[in-house]
Amino acid sequence: MSQSSKVSIYNQSDLKNTSDDAIPNYLNSLKFKQIHFLADVRLAMGYGAFLIACACFAWDYYLGFEKTKTWTFAAVGCYTVLNYGMMKWQKDVERGQVYLGTSPDGKKEISIATSSKKHSHMYNLEIAITDVIDDASKEAPKPTITKVERSFTNWFDESGLFVAKPFQEFLASSVPLIGKHDPKRVITSSQTLLDENPELLDAVLGASIASTEGGAETTGSVAAGKKGSKKRK
Repeated sequence: MSQSSKVSIYNQSDLKNTSDDAIPNYLNSLKFKQIHFLADVRLAMGYGAFLIACACFAWDYYLGFEKTKTWTFAAVGCYTVLNYGMMKWQKDVERGQVYLGTSPDGKKEISIATSSKKHSHMYNLEIAITDVIDDASKEAPKPTITKVERSFTNWFDESGLFVAKPFQEFLASSVPLIGKHDPKRVITSSQTLLDENPELLDAVLGASIASTEGGAETTGSVAAGKKGSKKRK
């Protein structure tokens, strides 16, 4: 994802779509291997519906409606079924999935689904990690599910410019499998807490300064006491 990508910060759909597009770009750059099966099925149904519509237009144009009305009715039925099937596929099978792939070593499968509620700036992710088993006779292991959310404002600036680094840090810090392959982007929970709460950071710095000053005063008092005791001797 290019850092020059700009969207309207008030358009939730654009914010989500830009973020969704950035996920495969980032993971593929880490040598994750994307699986395109679900997207390929959806595209096949979409292109199939389009070809049926083109065929209807062509035979009606060249042969006339009366000669082709039986085929036209059949084509309309097929078109309706394909469109309905594509809608159900997206809703019941893909379920908001924007990425499906395997880790660089091929031992883990990762699935990422995203969503965003209406009138909300929160970006919700559901990440499923599953062990890959070569032996088909063995029972498929249950996936480990992780759910995280973060505001779009963490990686979009005030002008709507998408900034890749904080988005990648969010993914690497939230998903251990991703963080393992990009440790430079992992941020500790304590650092995240301080970043999200500037007042807490100010309080920590203030306490540190006060502690330093108190230590200096104590040291000065001890030193003065030693000098006084030497004079009394």
